[in-house]
Amino acid sequence: MGILESMNIGGRALRTHGLRLDVHSKNIANVDTPNYVRRIPVLNATEDISFHGLMNEMKEDVFGVGTLPFLQGGVVFNGCVEDPTLGEKIYKPGHPDADENGYIRASNVNPMVEMADAILAQRAYEANLALVSITKSMALKAVEIGR
Repeated sequence: MGILESMNIGGRALRTHGLRLDVHSKNIANVDTPNYVRRIPVLNATEDISFHGLMNEMKEDVFGVGTLPFLQGGVVFNGCVEDPTLGEKIYKPGHPDADENGYIRASNVNPMVEMADAILAQRAYEANLALVSITKSMALKAVEIGR
């Protein structure tokens, strides 16, 4: 893998974890919003790098026995899914969002879970930022050596 490929992987990961952090921050901001449904970010690998996926890649190259295929790797943000758990029913007759019985549905966001997920997203973002920074310094050292 070259320097440009690692920069591309790091850039995609920064975008992905930045979007992930946005989703968690919106969930935290709507903790007290009635009828708000928690959104869960969906992240996927850009390629199948499991053992099964690797064997399928190697199967295609019959004469390349013993060589591993070039897998770029990385992560991608595939949108959000809604959390299916229901929020608590609260009796508030006269509230604009109340049903015919006078109940509203509280948000199903657990602030502790969201904070933990946001911290994980932040750490992943920082790790990928370090990857981009290290790759940049390697490229600068390569330029210095080439002079």
